[in-house]
Amino acid sequence: MNSDEKIIKEIKSKDIFENVKSNFILKIIFEYVKINIKLQIINYHKNLQNKLGINLNEFKKNSKLYSSIEIEIKPVNNIYGKFINISNEDKKYFNIYFDNSNEDIKRNYLNNNENVNIIKIKINYRLKSFVHLFSGCKCIKSIFFKKFFRNNITDFDSMFLDCANLEELDISHLITDNATNMNSMFYGCSSLKELNISNFNTNNVLYMSFMFKGCSSLKELDLSNFNTNNVLDMYSMFYGCSLLEELNITNFNYDKIIDKKDMFTGCSVELIKKIKKQDNNF
Repeated sequence: MNSDEKIIKEIKSKDIFENVKSNFILKIIFEYVKINIKLQIINYHKNLQNKLGINLNEFKKNSKLYSSIEIEIKPVNNIYGKFINISNEDKKYFNIYFDNSNEDIKRNYLNNNENVNIIKIKINYRLKSFVHLFSGCKCIKSIFFKKFFRNNITDFDSMFLDCANLEELDISHLITDNATNMNSMFYGCSSLKELNISNFNTNNVLYMSFMFKGCSSLKELDLSNFNTNNVLDMYSMFYGCSLLEELNITNFNYDKIIDKKDMFTGCSVELIKKIKKQDNNF
């Protein structure tokens, strides 16, 4: 009998939560047991639902959000480096699964494994930040977000920072409706030749500094869908995008911009001429 089964057996054999006057025990349960066990606990203890004011349907809905991110990756040969960054304070909210083993990965590194294609990252629905999620990942060539149902993520700062070997990135399913920070999101993605972010909702974004800095292989970038009405900072946004030939920023609004210094430093003279034709602010 595994540990999960023991927990369920104990719960069903003893009414250990019926007389709990403190939420302390509940906190332990909800922080450290798996989501399917939590559902069983709540289903079994109807009184617990009332005591905690839990709406079971709402909890099930959140449970789906908890496991809704599925990402397909392609490892890079002969490179060993970070796979995913999980800061200490957030670590308890992440669980990583490989499709070929379905076991928890208890380290933050990925050995070269040609059999690994799809991973599932389970992220607690309360977590609102993807800051540095893939930052410094040298061992991944491709990332494809296959499923994504989270709309409460607000911070994408440095999400793909220094993913220097990343050649393919499909984030067409990424939901950014409540995003406020996209600083350095693609900073240092020097091998990325294409980037389609036409699905991005930037209505609430305040910060875009360094967002594409060092994306030195990009030749074209269409940001005509970007709403920059609330953006305050575009410092060095396209710094070092040396191969960029086409950049559509015709709808950019700079009314609230505080800093856009060095926005195109390191870009070609030809591109800067095109930008000046699009916008008299440059």
